[in-house]
Amino acid sequence: MSNLQKEDFSKWYLQTIQKADLMDYSPVRGCIIFKPDGYELWEHIQEDFNKFLRSEDIRNVYFPMLIPKHFLEKEEEHVEGFAPELPWLTRVGDEELEEPYALRPTSETLIGDAFSNWINSYRDLPLEINQWANVFRWEKKTMPFLRTSEFLWQEGHTAHETEENARERTMSALEAYADLIENTLAIPVYRGQKTPSERFAGAVDTYSVEAMMRDGKAVQAGTSHYLGNNFAQAFDIKFLNRNNEHEHVYTTSWGISTRLIGSLIMVHGDEKGLVMPPKVAPTQIILIPVGPWQKNPAILDKLKELQKTLKAKGLRVRIDETENTPGYKFNEWELKGAPLRIEFGPRDLENNQVVVKMRDLEGKETVSLDDIEAYITEAMDVMQKRLYESAAARYKENEHYDIDTLDELKEHIAKSKEAGEVPGFVLIGWDGTEETEAKIKEETGFTTRNIPFNPPVEKTVDIVSGKPAKHTVWIARAY
Repeated sequence: MSNLQKEDFSKWYLQTIQKADLMDYSPVRGCIIFKPDGYELWEHIQEDFNKFLRSEDIRNVYFPMLIPKHFLEKEEEHVEGFAPELPWLTRVGDEELEEPYALRPTSETLIGDAFSNWINSYRDLPLEINQWANVFRWEKKTMPFLRTSEFLWQEGHTAHETEENARERTMSALEAYADLIENTLAIPVYRGQKTPSERFAGAVDTYSVEAMMRDGKAVQAGTSHYLGNNFAQAFDIKFLNRNNEHEHVYTTSWGISTRLIGSLIMVHGDEKGLVMPPKVAPTQIILIPVGPWQKNPAILDKLKELQKTLKAKGLRVRIDETENTPGYKFNEWELKGAPLRIEFGPRDLENNQVVVKMRDLEGKETVSLDDIEAYITEAMDVMQKRLYESAAARYKENEHYDIDTLDELKEHIAKSKEAGEVPGFVLIGWDGTEETEAKIKEETGFTTRNIPFNPPVEKTVDIVSGKPAKHTVWIARAY
């Protein structure tokens, strides 16, 4: 994989996730098998986000996967948005069902119906729940982890007494996503509001956190939706307010998915394979015996003792006892992205030391066994920060603020291609019309990512029409 990442990023990605044993293809079109390391990444994301949910007293639930057709039809804009991607269950055995059931693309309709039964008074509010589930959207073009016909996700659903409360939850969920993605996955994000054409079907406002991959393309890493009364009206979710009058609740929904795993790989990976941030790495530390260790049982005994000590501190540690050569093992664990490698042989046993190699750095360090626990704690913290800072620096290199016309954008794309560079994210002025968005996409393949809350530069002129800009917007090619 010497220069594959730069020459053919998609090919590099597909090769890496398979060689690193994160997934396998399944016989079901557009669906993948999560292998243990791939699924464990999702478990660590779940563990982290569940901390936020518990801190807010939002509890986990589970709803059926099948949604009756008439439920989806209650919110017209919602069903129109998902109709092309919906798989349907229409028969059981030889019997045609009276009503078809959709495999859930999202659960607003089913949960809206439940909320209408559970909410009677302002005393029942806020009602806030979360579901970890699988969802189905029959994608035409798929990419493992990033875009599959079935994927895993989290969906939060809340109902509130006032618009203000609902909007506060919409934004606090978005900020919780930003915190998870930046601090746990070490991926910087762009916070902002989606344009109307990119808004969730049935929402009043949609907000997103966007991430930039190494090839300059965007991934929508998380979204949070303020739904207003739209679903409350469709499903008659009313409550008796403090003035003893009936009114509709205000609802929100928000989600992240296993596309975060794809983002993690595409942001941090290099030519050698995966680079895992320590906080989510399935194997944080790999212990490798070197030299003629089979002839000296004390070497493996010492490593097992070290493993036990580190595991007791809550670290995820494995020993590679296979018969493969040390060189093979080094390459394999670099490919799998283990943050920290410890080598230990006869000379190290004699000198009460280990040799340490960090996955993202060249060179090795010799560390006394007496100091190794403190060394590991600091080294992992520093690596976590270093990965974030490295990604943030790459973002800055690939952000462009000086492109003000469509011709300049086309020229920028052409020059980037010619130089073998990524076109990255471009900050533009937008007049607020869908026609402008459509023309940008049609002529360049760039789409609006979001309207940043705090743009680095305010743009005053629309990139297509030359009219005064109503918004400053990030655009990029996207997965």
